[in-house]
Amino acid sequence: MNLIATFADAIRPLLTLPFVRQTRRNHALEHATIHLLSKRSRVPMAGRSDQGGFVLLAELDTPTVERAVDDALNRLGNGERALAVHPNCGTNLVTAAFLVSAAAYVGLLGVKKDKLSRLPMVMSLSMLALFVARPIGDDLQRHITTDGDPADTEVVTITRREVRMPLSDAPITMHRVNLRSS
Repeated sequence: MNLIATFADAIRPLLTLPFVRQTRRNHALEHATIHLLSKRSRVPMAGRSDQGGFVLLAELDTPTVERAVDDALNRLGNGERALAVHPNCGTNLVTAAFLVSAAAYVGLLGVKKDKLSRLPMVMSLSMLALFVARPIGDDLQRHITTDGDPADTEVVTITRREVRMPLSDAPITMHRVNLRSS
């Protein structure tokens, strides 16, 4: 068992609190939906999960999103847990940022003057941090930030709306996927 799985076991009471567990399941369904939509369409996508479901930002029509959500829910329910982990998840981005920052800090420890001379060391440590960040981020998703078992999760509604973002003239299509579980 790896360190992250061991840590997840230690915090299992927290991870199984109903609102945390449901958010983790919704996060897994968001990822699975994006995986499936990415195979069907090359439009940029982003998502954000919460206890009540998730938001999908993508220029897609509602029937396409509905089919992908239903398919993702069925596939997760049939044991395709790998769909719960996505390479572009914020968990991976935060993991990479943390590890690179820590590597830079370590590379500059004890240096008061001429920090530039440590640049090769800082860059080497940062590259190493980036190299290990992806598998660590994936493990964090697998054991902590998602739960690939949808249990009795069901789709309540999927609604579409156009939102305007600051500094942009073009609206962005947003689908809110509302979910429930007992």
